[in-house]
Formats: sequence, structure tokens, C-alpha cells
Amino acid sequence: MSTILEIENILKVYPDGVIANRDVSLRVEDNTIHAVVGENGAGKSTLMKIIFGITSPQEGTIRFRGKEVRFKSPNDAIRSGIGMVHQHLMLAPDLTVAENMVLGIEPRKRKLFLDQEETLRTSKKVSEEYGLDVPVEKKIRDLPIGVRQRVEILKALFRNAELLILDEPTAVLTPQEVEVLFKTLFKLKENGKTILFISHKLKEVKQIADRVTVMRDSRVITTEEASHLTEEKIAHLMVGRDIAGDRLPPSPALGDIRMSVRDLCYVTDENIRALNNINFDLRAGEILGLAGVEGNGQTYLIKTLTGLLEPTSGDILLENRNIAGLSPRQVRELGLSHIPEDRMDDGVAEHTSLEENFIVDRYYKQPFSRGIRLRWKDITSHSMDLIKRFQILTKNSRTPVGSLSGGNIQKVVVARELSSDPEVIIAAQPTRGVDVGSEEHIHSILKEARDRGKAVFLVSADLDEILKLSTRVIVIYNGGLVAHFPDASAVTDKDLGPYMLGVKKEEGSSGKIHP
Repeated sequence: MSTILEIENILKVYPDGVIANRDVSLRVEDNTIHAVVGENGAGKSTLMKIIFGITSPQEGTIRFRGKEVRFKSPNDAIRSGIGMVHQHLMLAPDLTVAENMVLGIEPRKRKLFLDQEETLRTSKKVSEEYGLDVPVEKKIRDLPIGVRQRVEILKALFRNAELLILDEPTAVLTPQEVEVLFKTLFKLKENGKTILFISHKLKEVKQIADRVTVMRDSRVITTEEASHLTEEKIAHLMVGRDIAGDRLPPSPALGDIRMSVRDLCYVTDENIRALNNINFDLRAGEILGLAGVEGNGQTYLIKTLTGLLEPTSGDILLENRNIAGLSPRQVRELGLSHIPEDRMDDGVAEHTSLEENFIVDRYYKQPFSRGIRLRWKDITSHSMDLIKRFQILTKNSRTPVGSLSGGNIQKVVVARELSSDPEVIIAAQPTRGVDVGSEEHIHSILKEARDRGKAVFLVSADLDEILKLSTRVIVIYNGGLVAHFPDASAVTDKDLGPYMLGVKKEEGSSGKIHP
């Protein structure tokens, strides 16, 4: 089998002194799916950026199709036959899906004007060809995150890449969408394409990869045939220790009701009923899991609970006070914290420092301010404590958040939200895009909060996560609750599946679902 990509002795040191890649060598065989795994900050994304011409190494060589290359920009890589789908989506929000897909290679009328008809036609054709359905006429800003990810994938495929780099491509996809994507990738492989697949989801790696390269501490640890590795072995190679995969032990005795949601409805500006008579209670000392295929109302529910949207009708009682319609700051002051599902759009200000992100919700309080002046010594001390406690890989607390790996950005969000000592925690996709070691750490933090009597509302597209952490599970479909499982320890993904897909529905479950 011929080699399509060969990397030798890559060294990449960032200006702040962080060594991202140290003596990294990698060989990718033609017409294969090659996975690269490792902890957050292990150097995976930096290596992919070097391959794609986004950044340059200080040392080392890259050969593509046997020819030594040193790309000065992504355009060089694209012209050579390399495409990349980035972990943090790179789309123009005010352009349509079709306009994003042809951006830079637009069809023209009379060499001057964009040919809208041809743009729509070719975009629809590509979408249908690869089995990834997207609304080509809609603007990116109006689409949920999962659909945006599909657009990024199609955008790369549209440019006929021979080697396709996918950096965490399934992080925001539903299980059904992942299945469609994998069928697409297998089809691409059959048609002679080669795929570099970066992922934290080891089950997916085992499912799709021919070979697996493991990185740790900026180095390549090993490259092996996927058939020779188990998920447990990969995880051990990544973090240097065994990872616990068991479900959490039962909750201590449940406490009082912390949040009650009654007859909650939300109707969109397009007159779509996104939430339909949602009812549930959330108690101290429990993790209540919400399962469902993404796009069935979870985002609207999270936003109404956290003050980002005002419900059309219904009540949200937090410690017996109705918070429906209150602002996010008012809700937070009453003891609610929110780990958002999209860390980049709603979780951090990427161009500001870790320190500023850590105190964005409390800068006006003691000990971080005195009058109108910020107390930077206390802010730095607080930030360094969180960096240590939450194992955030960074040079210092003044580093811009956007320069961190995706998983470390997620840990910044989790650290801020859980360090405010909230009574109610809304955790939406809390481990999205993090490695198995970081996932274990975040899970242990949520368990600790539960055991200290906090109430956790867990929303996740990862059924393994829902089943591992939850005390109880409720299921949402088409904006309504369709099932309640009071004992999560007795539930399997097969039990949840029919309700998630709308095939089954508990009688009366869209009404009063309480413990």
C-alpha cells in the first residue's frame, strides 16, 4: 500500500514557549481512515494545522504524494488536494449554506456577479451526493450547531480533497447523523479518498479507523492497527492510566425540590411550537438526565431555564421563585449556573484572557473589585487556583482563551460555572469535545456536586454519558417530554431509543412528569 502523507520529526513551539509538537513523525497510508487520538493539548490539532498550512513548524518535513511540501497557507494545501474540517467551525454566519460551500470558488455570471442559481444547484447536488442533508438556502446563523458542522464537511468535500482531515467531526452530531457521516466516509474510502480522523470518542475510533496513532505530551506514543487495540488500551495509552467507565453509584438520599418546571411552552418567531407543556421537578442530590435526538427542543429548554429566552407561557420555579422571564444575571444571582452546549458562541470570549473569562459573571463582587476598580491580584490568585483544580493546560492565566485546545476551553467554562457554588447546575453537553481523561474529571466534579446536595440537570447527546451519570432520565421528542425513567441504573440505550425517535410515547408523559 502506498503512502499518501509522511511527516518526519516535526517540532512546533509557540511564541509563549508552549511546545505543541515535539519530534512528531507519522505515516498515513493511501485509501485508509487513520485516526489520531490523545488528550486535550496533546498536539493533535496543531499537527493538523501544520499539515493544512495554517501554521508552520520550526523543524521537520512533510511529504504529500512523495513530494516534500511546505504550505504557506490553507489555499496551498487545498490546491494540492488536502481538505480540513475544523473543530471550531469556520463559516460566514451572514451567508447562506450554499454561499459558504462555494466561497472562494464561486460560479459567476459575466465574470462579475454571483450565479445564485448555479450556486444553489451545485450545493444541493453535493448535499445529496454525500447524504448530508442541509438547507442550502438558509443562512448559517439560523442553523443549529449540528447542521453547521455538516456544512463544514460538505464544504471540504466540495473541493475534491484527496486527503480529508476531520478534527472532531462528530462532536456536535447526533447518533443518527454520525451513522450517516460514517457511511459517507466509508464511501469516500471506497472511492479512493484518505481520511485523517481526529476524535476523543474511542468507540467511534474503533468503529471507523484502519489505523490509530496515539499522541501524549506533544509526542507520538504509538501507531497500531485498530484491530489490535481495545478502547481500554487506547485510553490507557492516551492518559497513562486506566479510565473508569462504570455508571455512578446511586445518589445519596434526595433532598428538596430545587427547580420545578410547570406547563412550559415556547413558540418561535416563525410560530413553531418548540416547547410543548414541559413539566418536571429537579431535586437536591440528583442528576436528572434529558435524553433526545438533538433538535427536538433541548436548546430552547436550556435557554428558557437560564434566562436567555423568555417562555411563551408556563412557570420555572427556582427555590419557589418564578424565574421565567428574568435575565441571565438575575437567574445566576439566585444560584443557577449554566454550562452551555456551544462553548465558543455562549461560553467564552475567545480573545480575552482566562482571568477575564473566569470572572465575567462576578467581576463586580468581592474580592474581585473594590468600587469601580478590579483587584487583579485576587483575580490572578483565583484563576490560578481554578487552573490547578480543573487541570487546565495553559502557560499562564493571562493566556487568551482562544489559543487553548477545545477541551481546555471546555474546562475553563466548567471551572467558572462550578466555582460559583451554585445550587442548580444546567449542564448542556458538558464533555463535548474533551478527551477521556478530561471527561472522567468533569464527571467526577458533577458527581461531587451531586453528593454535596446540588441539583444537576444534564442535557447530552451522548447516551453513554446520560446513562453513566443520571439518577433519573426523561426523554424529549418534538418539543415535549415523552418518557420518564425513575431509575437510570435499570435503563439501556435500547430502552431510550424508541422514545427518542418518537416510535413510543408514555401515556400522559407530556403532562406531569415528577419523581
